[in-house]
Amino acid sequence: MEEHSGTAPELSGRRLKLRALRREDSGALLRCWSHPEAASWLGVEPLASEAEAEELIRLLLEMEHEEESLRWSIELPGGEVIGSCGYNSWQLTGAFRGEVGFELSPAFWGRGYMREALALALRYGFEEMELNRVEAQCHPANLRSSRLLSSLGFSREGTLREYRHTPSGFQDVDLYALLRRDWRDLITLEREKDNRT
Repeated sequence: MEEHSGTAPELSGRRLKLRALRREDSGALLRCWSHPEAASWLGVEPLASEAEAEELIRLLLEMEHEEESLRWSIELPGGEVIGSCGYNSWQLTGAFRGEVGFELSPAFWGRGYMREALALALRYGFEEMELNRVEAQCHPANLRSSRLLSSLGFSREGTLREYRHTPSGFQDVDLYALLRRDWRDLITLEREKDNRT
């Protein structure tokens, strides 16, 4: 198993790559983190300045160094950063469980970028981190995210009532989970489909 050095490894996909967060990503990620529609699903107030985005990146990098989080910037081939994704937390002993989080600039919604990015993060989680279970939390009204998670093989396991506190009050979240064995089955089916075409 790969040791975590405090810097997220680069993962390459067909149309994008995941790479370690950088402080200079603050302007691009501010466009995502400050957008009211995107921030509402995160349960936080939209960020108001590039300084706030820089501070959030600093905090995420510090958490990564302490092995409490693992976050990637999502970068297109021309170098444009369009969002981020990664593991909010994980346990590599006992439960072998992790939790993913993700956000994408609304200008890039509906193009399949987040599906590709999460597929890379999931492969890393199951193959390199040796997780057995990956969880995701989703606001019940966030149909776009729930469809995305379902398309990646996640199963909705129920609603956690008033699970988090947000600027607008307590909020329910739906819990989704993907097991390693189900992920392997999905990968096998996708490979068989590719071989037939």
